[in-house]
Amino acid sequence: MRGQASYRPNGVIRILDEAIRSLAAKRPDIPPDKLTRLRQLIIDAVPDCLVTDYEPLIEGLKLPDPDDRHVLAAASKAGAQVIVTSNLKDFPADALASWNVEAKSPDDFVLDQITLDDRVVWACVQQIADSRLHPPETVEDVLDALERAGLVESVAALRDGRLI
Repeated sequence: MRGQASYRPNGVIRILDEAIRSLAAKRPDIPPDKLTRLRQLIIDAVPDCLVTDYEPLIEGLKLPDPDDRHVLAAASKAGAQVIVTSNLKDFPADALASWNVEAKSPDDFVLDQITLDDRVVWACVQQIADSRLHPPETVEDVLDALERAGLVESVAALRDGRLI
């Protein structure tokens, strides 16, 4: 099945900073200046990706973890249909339904993209492999890393319908 994928990443500085802090905690070997550079590269990679003026929505939202309300507020403000998160338990369907938003795991989200157009996903995997120069990596190396990161079903689907 081929379709037009329409994915526009959105985020807020608060979420990005949480991700960078989490990475720093899990990988203390990465120097702070490299993390700062990574943060800026993420911002620069997708022009106009940052959502602003979502804060007034936060107080009116109900989620199991009140500290996650900013994520739903930003999604609503951006008109997003999907929140991609490994923390699905804190984004139950009934709490998101009135906002016309659903939560998906990263694996399920990538599976959706594969269903829409696996050639585009393969091109992204190839682009990642091509960008890895020190040390060089193959597509198989990238697939192995994605699998280790939890994209088990997505990698299986890619390998099953191999295009390259």
